[in-house]
Amino acid sequence: MSGQSLLVPGEITPVRSVPGNIRRPEYVGKPAPTPYTGPEVQDTDTVERMRIAGRIAAQAMEEAAKHIAPGVTTDQLDKVAHDFMVDHGAYPSTLGYRGFPKSLCTSLNEVICHGIPDSTVLRDGDIVNLDVTAYINGVHGDNNATYLCGDVDEESRLLVERTRESLNRAIKAVRPGRQISVIGRVIESYAKRFGYGVVRDFTGHGINTSFHSGLIIPHYDSPHATTVMQPGMTFTIEPMLTLGTHEYDLWEDGWTVVTKDRKRTAQFEHTLVVTETGAEILTLP
Repeated sequence: MSGQSLLVPGEITPVRSVPGNIRRPEYVGKPAPTPYTGPEVQDTDTVERMRIAGRIAAQAMEEAAKHIAPGVTTDQLDKVAHDFMVDHGAYPSTLGYRGFPKSLCTSLNEVICHGIPDSTVLRDGDIVNLDVTAYINGVHGDNNATYLCGDVDEESRLLVERTRESLNRAIKAVRPGRQISVIGRVIESYAKRFGYGVVRDFTGHGINTSFHSGLIIPHYDSPHATTVMQPGMTFTIEPMLTLGTHEYDLWEDGWTVVTKDRKRTAQFEHTLVVTETGAEILTLP
């Protein structure tokens, strides 16, 4: 495994501005979002709006990923994604969500999720997860991917490749009439082939007009995930696989989640809608 030193918090720059004409999610400026009480099955108009939000989120992530290189700061990546979303009339969903101060999450190496962009400088050999969500026309589109920075060691490269594959396999398992648990069963059984840990406490989620609707999508084989998938349901699948334990620690910032053994971790995510025959990915660039 890579001999990189462990991450430490950097300095966070001031909150980036969003033009006043861009619609904000209802939670901005509040300590928490209003609990979602609507349906998990969305109508065709909502799904079409989510395609637009998902496309912008995917394009913003792609644009930020083009700048991943040794010497670039995670804050610079945040600026690229922020500017792209704003230029396309979208609000960065993470900005102000429960007080989160930035427009995407940047999770490097041992960071499982929710890393805050700051003055941290990318190093040759890092793996970098970008998590980007866009809000436009009253709905959210959420996606993430893990990228290689420079010359990455084989163990980390395989972890990234296999985490992507675990998401692809999970998407193929989506069918109306099946329980949500099949998603985690597919991911966990694949991850176990390589001895990877599967993060349990951070999950996929329902998404629509709400960033997190309350529907939970576990990435392990959970006997409690008995909700039956129906056409029109919209949610994310976002497996987080680790080279070691699935257990974690939380930094003092209240957001940054790191593996307890500080071994590396990777994640991939798409927003989906269940169709009559499977799933359609809504976060395609």
